[in-house]
Amino acid sequence: MKGVMIISVLVVFSMVQVIVKPIEAFTCVELAMKVIPCASFVIGSAVQPSPECCNGVKQLKTMLVTRNDKRAMCNCLKMAASAFPKLKDEAITSLPAKCGAPLPFTISKNMNCDTI
Repeated sequence: MKGVMIISVLVVFSMVQVIVKPIEAFTCVELAMKVIPCASFVIGSAVQPSPECCNGVKQLKTMLVTRNDKRAMCNCLKMAASAFPKLKDEAITSLPAKCGAPLPFTISKNMNCDTI
């Protein structure tokens, strides 16, 4: 199950890479690799995010340099969240704060990346 989830996330991020204009600072696949350890938390099988998950979220935060970076990351995360119906909205939304790395946008299936 976990292996299928990881492969699914990578496939979605690869598709997003084709859909979203390529960016110079990072790719959606790179973002996926950082948040894969968060899978058990965002689907509800873990009560808290793992240290590995939080390390990945903290790395995401350091990648947000420009406004374009923020929009690109928002779009990658939104597409990934939308592709997985088992994701728990509360878990996704609370993830950055639980990891001590609040992002400049709220992660959700319905976030508006154009306003960032």
